[in-house]
Amino acid sequence: MTDTTPAGGSILCDLEENPIPEGARAGYFLTSDRIRLRYALWPKLDGPRRGTICLVQGRTEFIEKYFETIDDFRRRGFGVATFDWRGQGGSQRLIRNPTVGYVETFDDYVTDLMSFHRNILLPDCPPPFNLVAHSMGGLVALMAAARDRLIFERAFLSAPLLGIDGMPLSTARVASLAEGLGYLGLGSFPVGRGGDDFPSEDRFAGNVLTSDFRRYMVSVEVYAARPDLRVGKPSIKWSAAAFRAMAEVAQFEFAASVKVPVLMLAAARDQVVSTAAIEHMGLSMRTGRHVVIPTARHELFVENDAIRDQVFAAFDAFITEPSG
Repeated sequence: MTDTTPAGGSILCDLEENPIPEGARAGYFLTSDRIRLRYALWPKLDGPRRGTICLVQGRTEFIEKYFETIDDFRRRGFGVATFDWRGQGGSQRLIRNPTVGYVETFDDYVTDLMSFHRNILLPDCPPPFNLVAHSMGGLVALMAAARDRLIFERAFLSAPLLGIDGMPLSTARVASLAEGLGYLGLGSFPVGRGGDDFPSEDRFAGNVLTSDFRRYMVSVEVYAARPDLRVGKPSIKWSAAAFRAMAEVAQFEFAASVKVPVLMLAAARDQVVSTAAIEHMGLSMRTGRHVVIPTARHELFVENDAIRDQVFAAFDAFITEPSG
């Protein structure tokens, strides 16, 4: 089931500093387990018709953060389809405190992606479908690709969440401990680092996400206009689900189960996810590889122009290379 607003309407936040790209269709759809998600579609701009980019976000993110990137893909001849994960952005929140990140299991995010593919991409968007995913979305993308090799032609992953540096225990052990706290009824309690606080102008100097002030401020301005889109620290339950998913993809046999061509970009100065884990996965996959972007922080699509130019050069080369 879907409902749409042809021009985006009030579904999307339109700011002078971050306007909605022209041609938007926005609305809501229900996943197979009846969760209401916000989505938006854009047709390609001038140029060759090359199919559709399915753009999926990281934790705490929202459609409006990617308006600039959406037009970057459209200028390359792609339509763009995107949505907000359950529990964040303009999609249905799952616990009483709407600003705490929560999910029962990362399989629920796979359900979001598969439902979007079935309900929105297949009926409404021109193929072929290529997946572009950031951070948490990259981890979900790999899980989905391992289960259904036909869902996307290729997957381009920006700083995927495959590990976190500096953990005193193994990923599986941290997952078990967090799951234990969930069983004690503490699953909705927030945890996390200072970097998980809401962005603000005075936090830019110490942020670990991007070196670009203008692009950093997009989130600050959108949150000021639409505080309902905000998500801050993750819950214990979200953390348990994330570490369990990371432990799953770290298994030796997982890399061989991904049959879709994959290119993963790692940020050399990433302090959010483990660059070493991305490199390890890139060396382990039969159909995938990785590239490390020098000087970049975590949010590659929100970085400065020089870094973004490298990101899109890698994308252009990957998406046009022969298969097989």
